[in-house]
Amino acid sequence: MKINDIKAKSTEKLKSDLTGIKIITGALVIILTLLFAVNLYGLFSKDNNSAFIAGMIVAITLSAILPSQFSSMKKIKKELELRGNTNKIIKKST
Repeated sequence: MKINDIKAKSTEKLKSDLTGIKIITGALVIILTLLFAVNLYGLFSKDNNSAFIAGMIVAITLSAILPSQFSSMKKIKKELELRGNTNKIIKKST
């Protein structure tokens, strides 16, 4: 998410985007954890390991999405904090 895109959005839109990203990230973490656990169990308990190895690779590869999600959340939170501080300064001066 570009910084200019964040600055152009309204505060309400940023809050809804932040909520959506949190929900999606939480679901992704839960699903990846479950996928990782099932494949780890399959690797140790089953004879045919090829499907479980492929599943582990998928879980590890999809976990690469998480840092960008956390980065987006951090940028949005930072912008919301800046807007919150700006609004307090404006309200105090009037």
